[in-house]
Amino acid sequence: MQKVTLTSADGVQLAARVYEPAADVQGNVVIGGAMGVRQDYYAPFAQWLATQGWRVTTFDYRGSGESMPQQGLRHYKADLFDWTRDYEAAIDHASAQGGKVYLLGHSLGAQLPGFLANQHKVSGLLSVAAGSGYWRENAPQLKRIVPYFWFVLVPLAVKLCGYFPGRKLRKVGDLPAGVVMQWRKWCLNPRYSVGAEGESARQAYARAKFPVMALSITDDELMTLRGTHSLVDLYENAPRHVERIAPGELQVRRIGHFGPFRSEHVDKMWPRMAKWLHSMAGPAHA
Repeated sequence: MQKVTLTSADGVQLAARVYEPAADVQGNVVIGGAMGVRQDYYAPFAQWLATQGWRVTTFDYRGSGESMPQQGLRHYKADLFDWTRDYEAAIDHASAQGGKVYLLGHSLGAQLPGFLANQHKVSGLLSVAAGSGYWRENAPQLKRIVPYFWFVLVPLAVKLCGYFPGRKLRKVGDLPAGVVMQWRKWCLNPRYSVGAEGESARQAYARAKFPVMALSITDDELMTLRGTHSLVDLYENAPRHVERIAPGELQVRRIGHFGPFRSEHVDKMWPRMAKWLHSMAGPAHA
């Protein structure tokens, strides 16, 4: 693993890591992380995926993980469009190494590619535990607390702190104010990001032509199958496929929203994700 520094289009520096395979490189995989999740979380999976012949790039969005500004998050300016620019920087870096680039998007990491300016550099998106985020399509246990979260906790915390102190509140993680407030706007709209941002957003998603393969997990405590379909359908001109997976299929007790990347699933879940990446890369790698 090599630590590298990426520079986003607006000059912001980002912490990233590149995991090189020991043998011939089959292609590049850029892992787009979930909201509030550091790249550290994906390190065991990234290391394993590199042993399968993939060059893997992970990164921290600005204002998170190792891309945290020295002054902290109070009044730090960043929103989800800025995070999309960060994603683009990781894709540009991977593409410059040679070979095709595939995205493995976990939750938010499968939502932002619709806004990418460099979609032409992407050869496929594997969406893992991702959905539209619209609150009425959240899992039942989450839907019960969402009104309090979006209408009370988030606005109040941001007003008092100048950012969302999710670690102290044990909710999501620390987030820049612009990120969490824009995310709030998306989650309160039935059409999620496209509905909240308007026609230009719909057109951005419509420009995506890379195949989208989405993994929906039956015991996901955050995302539902309905929400997954809603997200995937935003990529209206892309080849799309949704696959449902249950813990029983893998002979495990639980997977959940964050489970796919835990080391306990190295023998069952990880080979499945590698297989889906190979299938997007074509018959020669299947």
